[in-house]
Amino acid sequence: MSQPPRLFDPALIGSHLARRPTRDNFVRDLVFEDLADRLGAYMRDFAKAVLIAPDVDLLPTTVATASGAVEFTPVEAFGGSDFPDLPDGELDLVVSLLHLQAVNDVPGHMARLRSRLKPDGLLLVAMLGGESLTELREAFLGADIAVSGGASARIAPMAQVRDAGGLLQRAGFALPVADVETHTVRYANAFALMAELRALGAANPLVDRSRRLATRSLLTAAATAYQDAAGDADGRVRATLEIIWLAGWVPHESQQKPLRPGSAKVSLSDLLKKD
Repeated sequence: MSQPPRLFDPALIGSHLARRPTRDNFVRDLVFEDLADRLGAYMRDFAKAVLIAPDVDLLPTTVATASGAVEFTPVEAFGGSDFPDLPDGELDLVVSLLHLQAVNDVPGHMARLRSRLKPDGLLLVAMLGGESLTELREAFLGADIAVSGGASARIAPMAQVRDAGGLLQRAGFALPVADVETHTVRYANAFALMAELRALGAANPLVDRSRRLATRSLLTAAATAYQDAAGDADGRVRATLEIIWLAGWVPHESQQKPLRPGSAKVSLSDLLKKD
């Protein structure tokens, strides 16, 4: 069985997180607030729940559902290996925030998470989508060509929402749901955005990355290109942030199932014949 290509370096992401200054992070907090809103709609008790995220120790461990509070066991997303160190025993709920966009084998990773969930257990995922950071990607592309005459991969590829629901099905989840939240966020300048990405541990996590450090001239050219393309009248810059949300349940006999083909009691043609 062939192994999936290794695009991302989880050990590098872990070292980035270990070295960055500990501070509030707008993107992480925005996604967690959305998680709280989504869980608040569930009429379900999740007795054993896990929250996987970068900087998970800086996030709250309790979120309310419509049935009461969920107490999470926090698990660091990038601990140096591809799969997080989950607690023993079957789980009722696994939440993964801002992690799967840097996983090499996403269907295999989801299947391993499913194996740790009880029947009728829930997986909730928030991951960066393919339209995220398009402005920064294009600014670095133009700057690389202008400064060095060629282009290097500096922004990681990300999944498209049209493919995300299929990932859940491939991993064996039932009742898969995929939707997207698109935010336009603003920063003082492109350097402030880059600092935010470093705080998330997202500073170029690719295995096939250039080993040469980005020069001051390259960063300045990228920031200037960014300002020209996505700058506002007040001097701040815009950034597109697309968050793909996935929800899937471990199959269970109590779940809704589609009707068998041909099991309808009334045909469509009979209905259309009625006056």
